[in-house]
Amino acid sequence: MKKNEQPVWRSLYPFESRYFNWDGLRYHYVDEMRPRNAKDRQTLLMVHGNPTWSFMFRNLITAFRDRYRCIAIDHIGCGLSDKPSEKEYPFSLERRIGDLSRFVEHLDLRNITLIAHDWGGAIGIGTAERFPDRFDRFVLMNTSAFSGECPLRIKVCKLPLFGRLAIQGLNLFSLGTMTMAAAKHIPKEVRAGYFAPYNTWANRTAVKRFVQDIPLTPGHPAFQTLQTIENALPMFRHKPVCLIWGMLDWCFSPKFLKRFIQFFPEAVVRRLDNAHHLVLEDTPEEVLSAIEQFLAGTEAIQPH
Repeated sequence: MKKNEQPVWRSLYPFESRYFNWDGLRYHYVDEMRPRNAKDRQTLLMVHGNPTWSFMFRNLITAFRDRYRCIAIDHIGCGLSDKPSEKEYPFSLERRIGDLSRFVEHLDLRNITLIAHDWGGAIGIGTAERFPDRFDRFVLMNTSAFSGECPLRIKVCKLPLFGRLAIQGLNLFSLGTMTMAAAKHIPKEVRAGYFAPYNTWANRTAVKRFVQDIPLTPGHPAFQTLQTIENALPMFRHKPVCLIWGMLDWCFSPKFLKRFIQFFPEAVVRRLDNAHHLVLEDTPEEVLSAIEQFLAGTEAIQPH
């Protein structure tokens, strides 16, 4: 790439970068709304998981920014946010929720529709539990907000030495996500966008720590936090909820969808039979259509 030339993925993510600074760290986010003076518009708050970043919501932002305030954040250590060391930042579920909570307060966000994927579900719902009056609706995609089965290939990545070498050294978690968590080939420029923030050993610290933070036993530090989030789910039972699920996902499998339906029996459910974990890459049109109808209130509730 020539000097001053933009990387190819940047044209897919043509949004202005904004930063919320606190505790000496920069929390990156996108805040798109056209026209900008429509302050009373509802907010779509997009929260990613691991090992993705706000880049995954690029098509949703472009599609909805003319009608909604579209905000997509990058967790600390992810995307275009600062990437501190493990000594400088705890990389815990509790802290992630604290970060997002402080961000919501800082921007005084209200009338929020949470759009969450992967770890974004637990982090987003954990934040909503603290500010239930600020959150109106929920769109959840291949995610969790409770303890569940952990696949063997994820457990292997949690092994201290192997996980550190595989995830931080060889970037296998990100590479595997692009192949084993997608139902179709992801174009080179899109892969480059996902990989861009995680280009060095140090920059992959958050990817490793997200994996380590998966609680497999009650003694794990994140277990009680996740239990608190699960206990809060009935609080939102009668809020509008849309569950969009890639049915080929071996990680957040259809078992997680069934569990969410138990909590939210009135939810709108869209099962995507040809999509894997990365639903926004596998079936972007279907996801966009489902969210469009849900936000407009035109999608009928189907038998679960």
